[in-house]
Amino acid sequence: MIGTHVEGDTVMSKHPGPRALGPDDVANLLGRQRFGVLATVKKSGHPHQSTVLYHWSPEERMIRISTTDGRLKTRQIRRDPRVSLHVNGPDVWSFGVAEGDAEVTAPTTEPGDAVGRETLDIFLGFEGPDDPDAQAAMLAQFVAEQRVVIRIPVTRLYGAALDRPDED
Repeated sequence: MIGTHVEGDTVMSKHPGPRALGPDDVANLLGRQRFGVLATVKKSGHPHQSTVLYHWSPEERMIRISTTDGRLKTRQIRRDPRVSLHVNGPDVWSFGVAEGDAEVTAPTTEPGDAVGRETLDIFLGFEGPDDPDAQAAMLAQFVAEQRVVIRIPVTRLYGAALDRPDED
């Protein structure tokens, strides 16, 4: 094995173990990523995981996710709000996690209502049209899709990184 040696029955690594990432490091990581794995709690107590596109607001310490009403994740959050969002670091050796008690809005019911505008803000935070007519069409589409917003006020941030020297 690269970077290891054996002493007795124990495999010893020549590299230091992972280092904990502080809350500021994880907050910065959340801001650099767009996709994460949302874990919700199933009735059995086991985690349910789904890949989501999210928007991080560091000022509010809030994660927002747009999805459609009736999805498994929305039903589970309404039953048990405890969630976590796992995001990859810049390499396979690092990650960050945000935890909190989530809430799910009611579906948007009228183009331009509060939930529709919040959903539009999420989409515009990535790559949305500047054209007001295109935005109006998106707001109408959100109503047809029964879009909701999952809000996660983040109460805990943690992560780790394994610093690996270049192997020869």
